[in-house]
Amino acid sequence: QVRLVESGGGSVQAGGSLRLSCAASGNTARIQYMAWFRESPNKEREGVAAIDFKGDTRYSESVKGRFTISRDDVNTLHLQMDILNSNDSGTYYCAAGIPGLWFGPVLVEHRYRSWGQGTQVTVTS
Repeated sequence: QVRLVESGGGSVQAGGSLRLSCAASGNTARIQYMAWFRESPNKEREGVAAIDFKGDTRYSESVKGRFTISRDDVNTLHLQMDILNSNDSGTYYCAAGIPGLWFGPVLVEHRYRSWGQGTQVTVTS
């Protein structure tokens, strides 16, 4: 069982930055990759960025070049978000991947089985 707790959300003006963090606890030894997803009203949950234990990263086209995913260690995940715009508003979720599935399209929900409760990001114009 893995427990994930996000932090760092808040309100920021367009063009600004935020840094999200995710703390993992419990059976973290089997975590091979993690990701950030986001969800907003009238939109399906969207994979934003993912990283595996070797540091290989994946980004959605909508955030590539503006967001950076990183891991301090197996228990701490970050998402640096720069040049934010109103389309980035939403609830951001941290997720831990199902072992052995780091291939192909990894920014899809069914590759992940542990989820945090989410942290809210609001970008104002």
